Amino acid sequence: MPHAMTKDDVRIYFEEAGQGTPIIFLHEFAADYTNWEPQMRYFSRGHRCITYSARGYTPSDVPDGEVYTYTHFYTDALAVLDHLRIERAHLVGLSMGAYSSLQIGLNAPQRALSMTLAGVGSGSELDNLEAWRKQCRANAEQFETLGSAEVAKVTREAPSRIPFLVKDPRGHADFYAALARHDSRGSANTMRGFQGGRPSIYTMTDAVAKVATPALIICGDEDDPCIGASLFLKKHLPAAGLAMFPKSGHVLNLEEPALFNESVERFVTLVEAGRWPVRDPRSLAAH
Repeated sequence: MPHAMTKDDVRIYFEEAGQGTPIIFLHEFAADYTNWEPQMRYFSRGHRCITYSARGYTPSDVPDGEVYTYTHFYTDALAVLDHLRIERAHLVGLSMGAYSSLQIGLNAPQRALSMTLAGVGSGSELDNLEAWRKQCRANAEQFETLGSAEVAKVTREAPSRIPFLVKDPRGHADFYAALARHDSRGSANTMRGFQGGRPSIYTMTDAVAKVATPALIICGDEDDPCIGASLFLKKHLPAAGLAMFPKSGHVLNLEEPALFNESVERFVTLVEAGRWPVRDPRSLAAH
């Protein structure tokens, strides 16, 4: 099985398909490498596409210890690119993967051709931050005591995930059946370390304003926890565009695969043609 090795000796499982300019897909908390299959099949017709499972998600390693910080997660994506000898790639992330993509834009912008940030920013609201972190710790304990199958039953009924159920009951059932099979120890560690420990996006104003990497922000208009953060990033990222999907929730790449693929394809095409400009700093100052 193909694996990349991280700096702390964690094996990261990946798959790739196609040839051309690279695109790497970064999954959300409730997903793994398999949930990008509609995008792998579509974009590999013209690009070299890579999908991988984050640490804590089999068949990648599930290490012990406090090695699940947001820094570990974004550097793991870079480790996959390093293993494949890819200097720069388009980053396409959903939720947790979008946060990691943004961190690459902040900390290693030379590695990113572009960033697609879908369903980004849940848990960032400053007035609710401590409650969010407390909930993440409680969710981690649930994974440890009840197991992934029981937690999946609750997660699938979250308000931002109901639109997926309404539109595609079969896809929704498959998605949460997969979540039920996740390694409960890895999920607990990720929930406690990454989800409950990452800085709020709202604390990054100055750093975000310096990121000139082309960015496409995608948000479902029924994904309430992510709307504010998406608008914030649109306002402060100098080369950001915003796409709001109507009557859509959180799992955008599976809930609306055709619209998602079309939006990302248009964005990537414009970036590669040099037609996705950075806004004039004076227009940002006027906001």
